[in-house]
Amino acid sequence: MTIYGLTTNMNRHTQIENSGYLKWPNLIRGTLIKRYKRFMADIKLRNGHVVTAHCPNTGSMLECSEPGRTVYLSRHNNPKRRLKYTWEMIEMPTSLVGVNTLVPNKLVKTSILAGKIQGLPGFHRVRSEVKYGDNSRIDLLLEKGESRCFVEIKNCTLVIDGMACFPDAVTSRGLKHLVELQQQVRLGDRSVMFFLVQRMDAKVFKPADHIDPAYGNELRKAVRNGVEIMVYDVFLDLKGIRLNRRLLYVI
Repeated sequence: MTIYGLTTNMNRHTQIENSGYLKWPNLIRGTLIKRYKRFMADIKLRNGHVVTAHCPNTGSMLECSEPGRTVYLSRHNNPKRRLKYTWEMIEMPTSLVGVNTLVPNKLVKTSILAGKIQGLPGFHRVRSEVKYGDNSRIDLLLEKGESRCFVEIKNCTLVIDGMACFPDAVTSRGLKHLVELQQQVRLGDRSVMFFLVQRMDAKVFKPADHIDPAYGNELRKAVRNGVEIMVYDVFLDLKGIRLNRRLLYVI
C-alpha cells in the first residue's frame, strides 16, 4: 500500500465567480421519498406537495440516497424540461453532500482559472469536452504554449468512516478513461485523474476495490504509467461551493 498526496454543464442559471466559488441557485428544501430509474426522485416539499425531480447522477449513490433524508432542489422554468426540479444536495449525518455530477467540471474549471489548484497553475487556455482518444471527450484540456494537460474529473460521494471511495458502482466508462489517459502520457502529454469529493467529511481517498476491482487495478497501473492523481474535497453550504483541501490518497 502506498500513500500519496498532501494533507493539506452545472445548471445554466448557476453563477460562476472568478474566485473559484460557485453560487447555488435558489434552493428548495424537501424530504427524499425514493430515488428510482437512476435519474428520478420523489421528494416531499415542506408545503406537503410531492414532486418528481431529476437526479443528475449516474452512480448508485450508495450511502447517500436514504429515504427520509433532507434534500435540496433547484427549480427551472424552461418549458422544454419535463421535470422542473433538479436534486442538488442531500443532508447526511456528518456533511451536506453534492449529488449533481455536473458541478465538479464547472468547479474544477473555475478553480483552475482562479489559480486555486496546486500543480495546475499558469495555463492560458482551458477547454471543456474536447474530443480525444477512442471517440471520447476529455473533461478539461489545459494548454500552455506547446504543452497540454488532459484532466478527467470524477465526482465522489461515497465516504465510509472518513474514507472517500470511487466508484460507487462498476464503471466500464471510467475504466476506458484511465486507458486513454495513459495513452496521452505515452504521446508526451500530461494526464491528471481528478477526484472531487463533493462533501466535507473525508480524510483520505482510495479506489473502491470492493465495488469495482478492475477500476482499482487500472488506476494503480495508470499511476505507474505516469498518470497523476489529484483529490480535493469541498466546502459547501446552502449558499455555494468551493474547493477546500487537497486530500491524501491510498492505492
